[in-house]
Amino acid sequence: MLFLLPPSETKAAGGDAPSIAQLALTFGGLNPARDKVYAALEKLCKKPKVAAQVLKLSPKQIPDIQLNLGLQTAPTMRALERYTGTLYDAIHGGATGSDGQLSEAAWLRAKEQVLIQSSLFGLIPATDHIPAYRLGAGTSLPGLNLKQVWSAAHEPIFRRLAGGLIVDLRSKAYVDLAPIPADLASFWVEVVSRESDGQLRALNHFNKRAKGLLIRAVLTAAKSPETLDDLAAIAAGAGMELKLDASANRLILITDQIKKTQR
Repeated sequence: MLFLLPPSETKAAGGDAPSIAQLALTFGGLNPARDKVYAALEKLCKKPKVAAQVLKLSPKQIPDIQLNLGLQTAPTMRALERYTGTLYDAIHGGATGSDGQLSEAAWLRAKEQVLIQSSLFGLIPATDHIPAYRLGAGTSLPGLNLKQVWSAAHEPIFRRLAGGLIVDLRSKAYVDLAPIPADLASFWVEVVSRESDGQLRALNHFNKRAKGLLIRAVLTAAKSPETLDDLAAIAAGAGMELKLDASANRLILITDQIKKTQR
């Protein structure tokens, strides 16, 4: 069973591993697409005023332009550590009352089962090393259609992963950027909360935390899940309920604790 995550707009600074030019990212079949996207981003960032508009940067985010121009020589760190924010903070134990940092066994499971899809690097395992960068799924790079590039490039990669179930926790923007072929076994996850009257309501911001808590539970479970029943049991142990909507290839993650922790 593989778990597919979106990246995060917010990222940790720094790193202590070799630069991206000295490393080989997993799924080398994506390298031509990676090169195209990076070349278009680099060309854009050489025109700072235009880049600020295209990348929708606030005044405080203007330094991200230089960050993009220095990608090839910047220090790197594991992707699961590079990305920050609600989803990733929950994976690492932030504000959950859990034990904190992931164990080495959890990191090994993350390497084998957790994939992150970015708009710059495409699909990578959670332990691949990457630099900090700025590029969102909705960015319209001049002269390049991100969706066309990434959709075509990812199809054979997804087919290489066939044979096991893919649990897709990406946001819809990243699903659209690189859709999983319809004939492969995959389920998209929707997070909802149960109201006091028993009705279910879709969550917006807090759905990220629920997804992070589920991934943390998977990584720290005594045994890696092999079936949806296994995954449902792990979700239950984390205080959530997982239901299958087979008609829509969807898993519904039901949580009450997200609301309660906000009171």
